[in-house]
Amino acid sequence: MRNPKWWLFSLIYFLSILSFAQTTPSSVIYHDLLRFKETKRVLYVAAHPDDENTRLIAYLANAEHADVAYLSLTRGDGGQNLIGKELGIELGLIRTHELLRARETDGGRQFFSRALDFGFSKNPDETFNNWDKEKLLSDVVWIVRKFQPDIIINRFNTIPGTTHGHHTSSAMLSVEAFTKAADKNIFPEQLTYAHPWQAKRIFWNAYSWGGQYEPEEGKVYHRFLVGEYNPLLGTTYSQIAADSRTMHKSQGFGSTSQIGQGNDFIEMIQGEPFSLSPFEGIESRWKLLKNSSSVLQSIDKAIKEFNFIEPEKNVKNLLEIKKILGSEDLLDQWFVEKKAHLDQMILNVLGIKSEFVIRKEIGYPGEKISVEMVFNNPSAFPLTLQSFKSDIFSHDLNAQAVNNKPFVKNFEIQIPLDYPVSQPFWLEKPIENSLFQIEKISKIGPPVNGSTIQGTVQLLADGQPLTLVLPLKYKYNDQVDGEINQPFTLVPEVNVSLDKSNLFIIPGADDLLKVEVSFRNRILDGEIEISGILPKQYQIIDSSIDERRNRKDFFIKFLDSDQEKKELTISYVTKDGRKFHQDTKRIIYKHIPNLTYFTNTTINLVKMDIKISGQTVGYIPGAGDDVPEVLRSLGYQVSILDDADIRKNRLKNFATVIVGIRAFNVNQGLATHVDELMEYVKEGGNLIVQYNTSSPLLTRDLGPYPFSISRERVTVENSPVNADFSHPVLRRPNRIIASDFNGWVQERGLYFTSNWDPLYTAPLTMQDPGESELQGSLLYARYGKGTYTYSGISWFRQLPAGVPGAIKIFVNLIEQASER
Repeated sequence: MRNPKWWLFSLIYFLSILSFAQTTPSSVIYHDLLRFKETKRVLYVAAHPDDENTRLIAYLANAEHADVAYLSLTRGDGGQNLIGKELGIELGLIRTHELLRARETDGGRQFFSRALDFGFSKNPDETFNNWDKEKLLSDVVWIVRKFQPDIIINRFNTIPGTTHGHHTSSAMLSVEAFTKAADKNIFPEQLTYAHPWQAKRIFWNAYSWGGQYEPEEGKVYHRFLVGEYNPLLGTTYSQIAADSRTMHKSQGFGSTSQIGQGNDFIEMIQGEPFSLSPFEGIESRWKLLKNSSSVLQSIDKAIKEFNFIEPEKNVKNLLEIKKILGSEDLLDQWFVEKKAHLDQMILNVLGIKSEFVIRKEIGYPGEKISVEMVFNNPSAFPLTLQSFKSDIFSHDLNAQAVNNKPFVKNFEIQIPLDYPVSQPFWLEKPIENSLFQIEKISKIGPPVNGSTIQGTVQLLADGQPLTLVLPLKYKYNDQVDGEINQPFTLVPEVNVSLDKSNLFIIPGADDLLKVEVSFRNRILDGEIEISGILPKQYQIIDSSIDERRNRKDFFIKFLDSDQEKKELTISYVTKDGRKFHQDTKRIIYKHIPNLTYFTNTTINLVKMDIKISGQTVGYIPGAGDDVPEVLRSLGYQVSILDDADIRKNRLKNFATVIVGIRAFNVNQGLATHVDELMEYVKEGGNLIVQYNTSSPLLTRDLGPYPFSISRERVTVENSPVNADFSHPVLRRPNRIIASDFNGWVQERGLYFTSNWDPLYTAPLTMQDPGESELQGSLLYARYGKGTYTYSGISWFRQLPAGVPGAIKIFVNLIEQASER
């Protein structure tokens, strides 16, 4: 291998996830030693977070002791969110870290490709119209060559139409990569950093929806007894799997463990025949070493003589293994990782506790920070601390750690002015053609960045070197939850935020943009710069300085635009020429670390010829969306209604009431008082209900007349739409035309209605290419003196994206209250 640094990024991530559990029970360390001996590798492949079979991963990792990695093509950006209103890349961030929590639980590892989850896809042809198949095949081949799995298991089969198009595509790519990863003529540029690799066999994780998998005659398959109990871990693989799956909280995948026996089947697609085990014929990688017999003998000795009562007495045998491995010069990734794994086990048997902490969570490039490194060895086995270093600091320690006497090092770090902020690497560049633009091949695969700042402790144990990587963390005590550790995060010195994401040049709309410029340390002289618009088309009408809060506010009025929709970038340029145009976004949930990412401070400037009354609107939240913000920008007076407001006497204060997405799936108060909503309509109100999923529904009575919710959807955003343009909602107050269905994003809609009462009208007909027409995207009815609309159209995506035609139609739905 010509470049030994190809594995560095993955190794940093691997070190960060090793089980440095600082109170690791002896049985778990012994279990870890068994996993250390085993070298077989399994790559599990599917399309999304939560697609993976956690029970099989838990079994393979903890019963077979295999190194199991899950390759999810996407980060789940196109899905729904049960716990908050984050969608798109924000949901992708949440689901990425939920996957990492799942892998921490079941013992697997996590990889990703560059694919963006663009939402539901019905077949692989549609999927590959969005994804560049060759680039994604390159990603899968690269990960196979890097990880070098002995067997590959696909979650899904390759038969189009049987499941989500992303699912089928993941299996197709995996099967193609199975042979192409071994071909040196395929993606030869990768061979600077990796070897061609041929896995022994490829399978799919056979299942039967709603029942037990029954093997077909002539098929080669294997059954894993995944319901067994592991006495070292004190639990079953089914329980590990349930705990792992429960980490997918944003998808509502809380799980209860199966009790008793359980089976999981894999069915072979290609590869060498086998009789009893899918791992037949797979040699131990230890045999690749010059001293292979000595290595295996020393590992077996450590296992046989393992001391559960006095674990520190295992150090001698582990150091003997380390000494033998130190004479090898192999650079393969599996071997580098095994050596790091061994270092961690040595520290675990000694009960080492070490941390690198700071007393705040947020810093910025150019700042000087005060930090503390603590290292404690509770055992009588002495360790020599040699140094603690990183790319921005270096300290010689020359200290001994022994007998439960902590070593503490306090020092300051000057963060360079050009040090990178904590932006997730896949968001550093704009998304193109549903792929994240990742330039470095080493970053295709790893799930997250390494720590923003981390240091490496160099140790000596009986004369042998050990390495310990410590990430800098913000540590504090919470009165309820006790000790909390969060990643230390670097943000820009100057933050620019906007009070809206869409600004409408429409009579009566809120045409004033507030730009808030915040400074981490002190106010820096500078000025606002707007790209994408002529100076005469806007004016800064006011500004203010808040010295106490280190903040400047600017108020900008937009006068005109030369396009119906254009994107503008707002920057703050300092006197020394530095340009800042990023806004810091935070996502905080207890089940994952605090997440930070940065968006460019851009705004959609939308110029429309549209009539808007500016009426009062009540909004009943559901699972979370940004529609109220858009409506306020349009000039509507929007009030958020809670359960106590869902009463006829309160609702009558609003000309229109809108129900947020999935509200009838998650809002019990709404479901309980749906009769009050219908009375509101009957007495003259205008009610708009946005989409709900077909299950679970808290009530089936969603409208004044019956209808059902199906799973039908139209997933192609530019698919044809036929409309009855004479219908009230398409005719007044704004006349809708065919071009208003152009420029939509991600999809038309989802969970359309079916079996509706004839008293409803359905003015829109939509269809995906090659499929039958669907009418259930929008239902409209008069009820008493009022009007009712139910719609499966993805308004929650179209309105925040500033899609003019979609906004125009939604305004018409609202304005039905003024048109009667």
